[in-house]
Amino acid sequence: MPKLSIDDLTLQGKRVLVRVDFNVPLDEGGRIADNRRIRAALPTIRKILEEGGSPVLMSHLGRPKGQVRPEMSLRPAARELEKLLSKPVTMAGDCIGAGVEDLAAGLPDGEIILLENLRFHPEETGNDPGFAKQLAALGDVYVNDAFGTAHRAHASTVGVTRYVQPAAAGYLLKKELDTLGRALIGPPRPYVAVLGGAKISGKIEVIESFVDRVDTLLVGGGMAFTFLKARGLEVGRSLVEEDKVSLAESILRKAADRGVELMLPADCRVAGAVEAGAESRIESVERMPADMIGVDIGPETCETFAGKIRDAGTVVWNGPMGVFEIDEFAAGTYRIAEALAEAAEAGGLTIVGGGDSAAAVARGGFQDRVGHISTGGGASLEFLAGKPLPGVEALTEKNES
Repeated sequence: MPKLSIDDLTLQGKRVLVRVDFNVPLDEGGRIADNRRIRAALPTIRKILEEGGSPVLMSHLGRPKGQVRPEMSLRPAARELEKLLSKPVTMAGDCIGAGVEDLAAGLPDGEIILLENLRFHPEETGNDPGFAKQLAALGDVYVNDAFGTAHRAHASTVGVTRYVQPAAAGYLLKKELDTLGRALIGPPRPYVAVLGGAKISGKIEVIESFVDRVDTLLVGGGMAFTFLKARGLEVGRSLVEEDKVSLAESILRKAADRGVELMLPADCRVAGAVEAGAESRIESVERMPADMIGVDIGPETCETFAGKIRDAGTVVWNGPMGVFEIDEFAAGTYRIAEALAEAAEAGGLTIVGGGDSAAAVARGGFQDRVGHISTGGGASLEFLAGKPLPGVEALTEKNES
């Protein structure tokens, strides 16, 4: 990696301003429901502590839209981090301001501060220079270990690097870039991409990029019905982006022109409603009932897709195959997760692109069998599509240090 990493920094006696990704799910009682993102940051935090530095951690949680929302406070993350490190974590009352600056200035070596939710301030997502400068004042060096936000040009990922140098990658960010880089540059073949989720619109550039890069593209989830409609098939009441049907047609043509195998479901589970307990059955996509909704890929499609995945040298998966949050509609998504585990065990490079796919892998119990589960859904897709990530671009080049 041409950027500085945390191993290139002198940390002893330094306040290390670290962008982490503690955007974790909370249950109804405000407790952390899944601490994987906090655990993922531990190697970087421990490195700083072991070297005699003091981590000043900053993150966002949820989408408070520039307003102070107590239910989106990072206090639960501070308590969880204390448990994981068996060490006190000081929770700041804000992320900028005189009080926070005094707290950081007096931080003893080996002690930790967690700043309050960055997105309580609209200046964070606006990459405001003044806000970035106030954040930069809290540290002597900067480390970005939040891959999940690396595709956003925010004050804590890009703007801050103009005021505090050097700026380096933490262990999590480096691991993500190194692993995903193997799929971007010279991936083992055959290269199979599996895309699902509800809509094409959020993944247009990614789909078009994959058509240029992969050997086989497997499309499931809600987005498959826009492609099926583009092929002239009845899709009933299934989710369809009507304004993207012509785009789907052009992607199908592009795949055919490039010799890429673009596979759509041959069968699917259809239901009268998207709710638990709804009547459902398996139908061929050629005989889709006009009054039903497609909610999962069917068993024939599961085995066809699984066969392609098992035989692949590289597999990238992003997006569930159906409404997997409802148990009756989760079989297709879990079968894909199982197939990725089988591919990994056969020596293939397997990457799960964060978000719902990562949740499905964990829920199905396959997390220890899949090669790499990315901590950033959107960031991983943009990186694999060959797009530069602003949060990575802003880091110090090795030859500049």
